[in-house]
Amino acid sequence: MGSPSNTLPTPATAAGREGLAAFLARPEKAVVALDFDGTLADIVPDPEQARAHPDVVPALAALAPRVASVAVVTGRPAGVAVRYGGFAGVSGLEHLVVLGHYGAERWDAVSGAVNAPAPHPGVAAVRAGLPGYLDGIGAWRGTWIEDKGQAIAVHTRRATDPRAAFEALRQPLAVLAARHGLIVEPGRMVLELRPPGVDKGVALTEYVREVGAGSVVYAGDDLGDLPAFDAVGKLRSEGVPGLLVCSGDNEVPELAARADLPLPGPGAVAAFLAELARVVSP
Repeated sequence: MGSPSNTLPTPATAAGREGLAAFLARPEKAVVALDFDGTLADIVPDPEQARAHPDVVPALAALAPRVASVAVVTGRPAGVAVRYGGFAGVSGLEHLVVLGHYGAERWDAVSGAVNAPAPHPGVAAVRAGLPGYLDGIGAWRGTWIEDKGQAIAVHTRRATDPRAAFEALRQPLAVLAARHGLIVEPGRMVLELRPPGVDKGVALTEYVREVGAGSVVYAGDDLGDLPAFDAVGKLRSEGVPGLLVCSGDNEVPELAARADLPLPGPGAVAAFLAELARVVSP
């Protein structure tokens, strides 16, 4: 432990230390962007039961008034993340933004409204044909489908061998997705079929530029967060310092290897956010 404040954990990389120092020097110019599942909420067998860690909302409510913006960047529909996070109507979160469906949807606390494009026609086709497709390839047992509105996810966490089921489905679902003009986004025991051209990196870059941020903190836990990590790397090269936080330590090695600051999970992320708020408070 130890940092410029002596109470915050020290990032493992020089770029991360520079990002944290920039945040602490001018928090009012910083964007704090956070994934939802696995970062603000623990991973659970049934994604409909996921809820923000109890320490998350108080931490965000303390931090948000001290920074330029707090944004939740998630693959979930924006409205679902708002409900499961308990973000609406919270004092201190009056300007929270949720970028759902990898940035295709946006919820602003100011208006309480969700802005979303029309669904990709390929999603409707996959929605209709996916149950029969899974049955036809013998992959129905132990898998289940989550309809996200603008994307369709196939979960394998309940299978007898979740990893084997996940790997067995990657290629067949990639074929199905390509047939309908979609792509497959892999996650932690989930494969999501969604439209191309949107990802967390695009969403984060556009939002940081919209706000005119002087620094950015991004926290994520899964493969879908790699584009956001890439985006922070590009922003750094353009002179915007950044701090990359991995929730879950080594559960997703590809992400942990890129992180400046690994944390054990959502509880630790919430504690880090709360400490950031404490350090920058008058």
